[in-house]
Amino acid sequence: MRVAMYKVGIVGGTGYTGVELLRLLTRHPDVSLEVITSRGNAGTAVADMFPSLRGRLDLRFSEPDRDTLAACDLVFFATPNGTAMKLVPDLLASNTRVIDLGADFRLKDLSVWSDWYKLEHACPEWVEQAVYGLPELNRAAIAEARLVANPGCYPTAVILGYLPLLESQLIDPEHLIADAKSGVSGAGRQPQQHTLLCEANDNFKAYGASGHRHLPEIKQGLSQIAGGEVGLVFVPHLVPMTRGMQATVYGRLRTSDTDLQALYERRYADEPFVDVMPAGSHPETRTVRGTNMCRVGVHRQPGSDTAIVLSVIDNLDKGAASQAVQNMNLMLGLPETAGLDDIAVLP
Repeated sequence: MRVAMYKVGIVGGTGYTGVELLRLLTRHPDVSLEVITSRGNAGTAVADMFPSLRGRLDLRFSEPDRDTLAACDLVFFATPNGTAMKLVPDLLASNTRVIDLGADFRLKDLSVWSDWYKLEHACPEWVEQAVYGLPELNRAAIAEARLVANPGCYPTAVILGYLPLLESQLIDPEHLIADAKSGVSGAGRQPQQHTLLCEANDNFKAYGASGHRHLPEIKQGLSQIAGGEVGLVFVPHLVPMTRGMQATVYGRLRTSDTDLQALYERRYADEPFVDVMPAGSHPETRTVRGTNMCRVGVHRQPGSDTAIVLSVIDNLDKGAASQAVQNMNLMLGLPETAGLDDIAVLP
């Protein structure tokens, strides 16, 4: 039997992202899940709230306690925006590494962050030091980081779709369009009218077309790749399924003689969690359900100067929890794929 090497904790484990972290960490070969906090459910057995974990996890939710969390090697925050920033400095001072699955450390421009999240940042000194946790872009920096800002789900799908095109300077960075669709779990577990079955089922709609808070995060990531500002139109949509996300991204090509399929295959050849599908493919969200995989299809229509890239992920996994575990593996010097070998369940 392998002995767990690293102690980890979760702050805020009652949402969909939290329970997905629990599922992944309870079967991880190199970590021991020591604590999971919830102020509103302290004392409740985790398996009573989530029976899927019966026989796999013998923990109770507890009140957040600094000393208990500081005894962990790494702590995940699966909390509402504005929560992690109040607790992170104390944990970092105790040499505990942190991965925040919220938005507290994603944006480097704090005035932009405050505009979108309507909060004043509690620890601006740590924002600049935080590493944006997209391994395909920042792998080396993540491995050395003490604080990682786990990307949002829409930004993950969109950035991975654009990465090879912008990196190779093959498209006009001032005219980018990203059309993205997400399952209802992306709205979280708290009851809301628009996510009720009778509201979301058999319905399809756009939202945030005038501006969505993931827009500045996506632009920041794309600007890093492009080496300068980008112009982006981003429109998210809600689709009547539980989990899954597709981003269809468009870029105006600067040249017509590039083999886009070969470009993507080269760029992602060594990436364990990006699968470039065969030419002409249309990746489906169900093929990544419950996995850390991003599947990509690349297209160009006859006579067109526009590259079309289809990017699918599970919004709760590569878009949140499993990407956080991938980042943890890098931060702790573990095999990057450890605990992330799930195959999607079909149908």
